[in-house]
Amino acid sequence: MKKFRVTVNGEVYEVEIEEVGGSADSPTQLGAPVPPRTPEAAPLVSASAPIIVPGARNASSLSLGDAGTVTSPMPGMINDVKVKTGDQVKPGDVLIVLEAMKMENLIKADIAGTVKEVRVVKGQAVNGGDPLAVIA
Repeated sequence: MKKFRVTVNGEVYEVEIEEVGGSADSPTQLGAPVPPRTPEAAPLVSASAPIIVPGARNASSLSLGDAGTVTSPMPGMINDVKVKTGDQVKPGDVLIVLEAMKMENLIKADIAGTVKEVRVVKGQAVNGGDPLAVIA
């Protein structure tokens, strides 16, 4: 058992250190530099071609549910509703502002059409997949 005096942030501590066993990585003398270990290379993985699934939706249409129903992509709080029933929208128009994880997420129209129904109000909590509006 070896005793050492260590100063940390101006405070002096006496510590005892017991050597429990050596390894190839441990120094033989106190204060001797230890060479860094070289990490083993990760095995190479070949990427396959993308898989095409017939009828699958692309990422840009994930918020669009059945027949023009816009759904929440995640749980959160409705910060603002930018449209009302009867409004004309085109792809990319902001419909709703959803706060999730302290970030504002703009819920946009994926299709052109008329807002048939708005199913949320400002301040309402929603879950992922909840319907927010209907565009026809």
